[in-house]
Amino acid sequence: MKQRLLKITLSKNFKKKVLNELKLTGTGIEGAKRILEFIKIKKKVKNIKTLINIQCRLRKKVILIPPDNFSPKLIAGVDVAYNRKDEYLYGAVVILTLPELNIIEKKIAIGKVKFPYIPGFLSFREVPILLKVFKQIKQKPHVILVDGQGIAHPRRFGLACHLGICLNIPTIGCAKSCLIGTYNPVPNQLGSYSFLKDNEEIIGLVLRTRKGVKPIFVSPGHLIDIETTYNITLASLKGYRIPEPIRLAHIEANIAKASLNLD
Repeated sequence: MKQRLLKITLSKNFKKKVLNELKLTGTGIEGAKRILEFIKIKKKVKNIKTLINIQCRLRKKVILIPPDNFSPKLIAGVDVAYNRKDEYLYGAVVILTLPELNIIEKKIAIGKVKFPYIPGFLSFREVPILLKVFKQIKQKPHVILVDGQGIAHPRRFGLACHLGICLNIPTIGCAKSCLIGTYNPVPNQLGSYSFLKDNEEIIGLVLRTRKGVKPIFVSPGHLIDIETTYNITLASLKGYRIPEPIRLAHIEANIAKASLNLD
């Protein structure tokens, strides 16, 4: 029996994207899944320029100066979990005291995915579910650590920036990988750092949060500067590579994901 082939007409640019994905993932099932993901993106988001224009417009609202007499006593960590097997996002917020890092509140929200995963546009996917979580909290944090980029982003408008201007709360982006920029090697001592630069512009820090493990990439999101970003990130460490508020939010989000999948 002959196999029926699905004929799809793709633009040259789209074909280049698919080929780049195949170079990263290889062929076979995983490669096919990534192609299907790209096709879904093409259908849902027909004009990436529109998203870029939104980011460029909103980034003008970003303020890289902390509030007067800024001395945060409550710090929040946020994270969003999801997997390719369902259509749900699991957002988590954990609020802790600073500097003690004692948990005082944690909340979860679950919602359907309404925007595809596109590198560089993560905030369009995750900000709505995080805002849904923040509607539940009773104690407003003074600063938020976000599992994602701040201004260390091609358009200087990562997830931490977007969330920060929506909530009007100081935010810091703490990412596990580098999205843009160059940096020098970071010494292997806790607290050591190297400036993350895009050409000559300093857009963040590559920070050693634990001896013997990879550094993380931190950058201001909103209502904060580089120096304060460094100080607060260090103050939020508790022996792990990932700052404690984000680490705990990651755990809560994944517990929510696991419990729903069990149901």
